[in-house]
Amino acid sequence: MSNEYPSPYTSAPVAAPAHGEVPLDQPLYGASFGQAIKRFFKKYATFSGRASRSEYWWVQLFNAIIVGVLYAVATAMMVGSINPNTGEVTSAAFGVPMLILGLYGLAVIVPSIAITVRRLHDANFSGFFYFLVFGFGIGGLALLIMNLLPSAPEGARFDADGGAAAQANSFGGQAGYPGAPAGGFAGQNAPQGYQQADSQQGYQQPGGPTQG
Repeated sequence: MSNEYPSPYTSAPVAAPAHGEVPLDQPLYGASFGQAIKRFFKKYATFSGRASRSEYWWVQLFNAIIVGVLYAVATAMMVGSINPNTGEVTSAAFGVPMLILGLYGLAVIVPSIAITVRRLHDANFSGFFYFLVFGFGIGGLALLIMNLLPSAPEGARFDADGGAAAQANSFGGQAGYPGAPAGGFAGQNAPQGYQQADSQQGYQQPGGPTQG
């Protein structure tokens, strides 16, 4: 398993931190499917902070797979129980996967809203834009576009510390990336648009982001 993370701001990968994973209060850029799902449930009701595009869209795929499989099983069971002579459904067994689907939907309501809010933060939008989802087709489309946008440096203001760590590190702090806690996580990418030049000169801003 590779110990490198792709950076959203440069084409060159950076080594993962030797002492642990990227902290939960920071976005994980270039997250794998498993990492995204793990962080999704660990940050069950966390509305502060940010979520990278990879974190967000892997979760959307995961939820779509779960819903699709359960719905397909329920449909197959219902069709299989139809009496060919009367056309009546002779068994209510298809209600079991539908019940599981309903329970799963209830279980992921809160974390789904939370990760959407964090993804909006990462693109430097207020989490209140989530309410666009209630704006029928146009509002939903606008929210979709926002969630597709790349990470923005200014999004650090939505971190739990208000972006104080990111601002300090951008002026030559020793942490591994802007926003990292004291001691640094040298393997985390520079999500706010900075790249560490060296331990003495702080960060330099490279070109625009290429991935999330």
